[in-house]
Amino acid sequence: MLYLKRKVDKYLSEWKKDPDRKPLIIKGSRQIGKTESILHFAEPNYENVIRINFVEEPKYKFITADGYKVYDIIKNISRVDPSKNFIARKTLIFFDELQEFPEISTSLKFFKIDGRFDVICSGSLLGINYRRIESNSVGYKSDYEMFSMDFEEFLWAKGYKDDVVNDMLSHMVETRPFNDLEMMTFGGMFLDYCILGGMPAVVRSYIEKGTFEGTLEIQRQLIGDYKEDIRKYATGVDQTRILNVFNQIPVQLARDNKKFQISKVASGARFKDYRGCIEWLKDAGLINLCYCLSFPELPIRGNYDELKYKMYFSDTGILVAMLDDESQDDLRANRNLGVYKGALYESIVGEALVKSGYELFYYKRDNSTLKEDFFVRTQKSLLPIEVKASNGRSKSLRTLIDSDKYSDIHCGLKLYASNIGYSDEIYSFPYYCTFLLKRYLKQKEL
Repeated sequence: MLYLKRKVDKYLSEWKKDPDRKPLIIKGSRQIGKTESILHFAEPNYENVIRINFVEEPKYKFITADGYKVYDIIKNISRVDPSKNFIARKTLIFFDELQEFPEISTSLKFFKIDGRFDVICSGSLLGINYRRIESNSVGYKSDYEMFSMDFEEFLWAKGYKDDVVNDMLSHMVETRPFNDLEMMTFGGMFLDYCILGGMPAVVRSYIEKGTFEGTLEIQRQLIGDYKEDIRKYATGVDQTRILNVFNQIPVQLARDNKKFQISKVASGARFKDYRGCIEWLKDAGLINLCYCLSFPELPIRGNYDELKYKMYFSDTGILVAMLDDESQDDLRANRNLGVYKGALYESIVGEALVKSGYELFYYKRDNSTLKEDFFVRTQKSLLPIEVKASNGRSKSLRTLIDSDKYSDIHCGLKLYASNIGYSDEIYSFPYYCTFLLKRYLKQKEL
C-alpha cells in the first residue's frame, strides 16, 4: 500500500533520537493515519514491535490485573501470547486504540522509570477520556496531536519536495507574485485538495487512480463511521443531540450569518441542553470552534464570548461530502468553490490555521456590518484575516486597520483566489498559501 509521508514522521524520528524520551501518546480523530504512521516508523527502527490493539483484542484489557508495573504487564502479555518477545533497548510496545482502555496510561510512569522499552500509545476520540489519562501519567509522557493531511502533506503526496514549499514561502516573504504557471498549478491542486479533504484513505485513492472516482463514497463511509462512534462512545450525553449538531453544521454554514445557533438545531433547543454535545464533538476531534472576540484587541486569551461561535468540521472533506447533490455537482463539475456562500473557503482556511497550531477567533460588532473572519496574534500585534470568496473590497479589514479604536491592529491579511500583493497595509495571498502563514509571520514580524 502506498505510504503517504506525514509530518509526524519527522517528530517520531526526533523522539527516537532523544536519550531521555518518554512514552508517547499520539492523539487525533479516527482514520487520519495514526496507526499507519507509527507502524511505518517502527519497522526500520526496532528489532521487535509488540502491537496491542484494544479494539481487535479486548482480552489484553486484563494485562493490568496484577498491577501497572512493567514486569507484571509484560508477564501478562506473554501469558496471552507466548510468541511475543521483549528485547530490552530494541523493542517498541505499541498500545493502539487507547480510547478502549485508557487505564493502561497508568503504566506509562513505570515504563519511563524502567527505561528498557519504548512505548507509543495511540487512539481516536482521546479527548473524551484525556483528563483521566493525564491524571494517570502526568510528567511521564509526551503528547503529539495529529490531524488529517494539510496542503503541504498533499503536495508531498503529489510528489513535490520541500524546495517547492520553501520557494512558495520566499514568494510570500518577498511579496513576489507567482507566475501564471505557478498560480494555475498550485491553484488547481488546492481545488482538488479542498474537494478531497485530508483523510489519507481519500487522498490515497485519488493519488493511485489519478481521478476522483470513488472518493465521495470513501468520504461518506467515513462520515458513517463517525456517526457510529458517536453512538458507541457518547456516554452520559444525549447521542441524538450530538448527531443533530453534527448534521446541522453544513446547514448553518450555508447562511450569511455563519454563527452557530443552537435554537436552529431543534425546536425549543437551548444552549444549556446542548453544551455537552458541542464539547463532546470538539474533544473527539470532529469539529473546530471559532469564538467571537468581545473586542478585537490583545490579549486574545479570555477576550471572547464562549456563547458565540462558528463551527467547522475538522476536515473540510466531511463538509464537502455532506453537501446536497446540486452543490456536489457544481463543485465537482464546475470546480465552483463558492457554493454555500463561501463556507468552503472559510472552513479550509480555519482548518489550515488549526493544523498550524492556532486557535480560531472571529469578530462581529453588534448592530453593525463590521465583521472579520479570523484573527491571529504576532509578537507585537493582532492580525485580522479576511477570507474573500471573490476579489471584492475589504471594507471591514480597512476599518480595523484605519480606525484609532483598534490600537493593536496595524495591518491585515487577505486570502483570496488571486496572486500575492500588498496595498495600504493589507498583504494578500492565494488561499493555497494559508498553511505557510505561521512560518511567514515568524520571518516577517508584522
